[in-house]
Amino acid sequence: MAVKLRGTTPETPDARPRLTVLSGPSGVGKSTVVAHMRKEHPEAWLSVSATTRRPRPGEKHGVHYFFVTDEEMDKLIANGELLEWAEFAGNRYGTPRAAVLERLESGEPVLLEIDLQGARQVRESMPEAQLVFLAPPSWGELVRRLTGRGTEPPEVIERRLAAAKIELAAEPEFDVTLVNTSVEDVARELLALVDVV
Repeated sequence: MAVKLRGTTPETPDARPRLTVLSGPSGVGKSTVVAHMRKEHPEAWLSVSATTRRPRPGEKHGVHYFFVTDEEMDKLIANGELLEWAEFAGNRYGTPRAAVLERLESGEPVLLEIDLQGARQVRESMPEAQLVFLAPPSWGELVRRLTGRGTEPPEVIERRLAAAKIELAAEPEFDVTLVNTSVEDVARELLALVDVV
């Protein structure tokens, strides 16, 4: 089985839906797992992050990310409009706060797919959030996935590999670990976790 629970997950006092945060090293397949889960269950709401990085082929503004300028990101941060934000591989990423809070207040579970820095910020500001770590089957598989993308120059890949080692070491900070051996299985396990109240 690909699920490892770490102790007990935080309880929400009045059984309201809670925030679930999916994180893990770059290249582990977070986006692929979430996309599969949402294809099978489009009602599962995923927060769309803002980013200063340029779109990859096929990515759409407002669907995959809100692509913003450095100046726009500065304003979002300065105005406290982000639940969390982090810099990664020379770009900044952040979660718009208002949309997340609106969904939770309306009784919908919310899923965030963010990096380790962001997950730590969410844990500080919303300790009731459920943190889920997506782990690769092995280090070799993670290296293969990162180098096989073909979308980034070698120096970016090197930075991602160095960051991945640090991110893997943070696994004990999370409530639940899912090992990405099968996208279908992990997507099903993640959906069950998101629906838990």
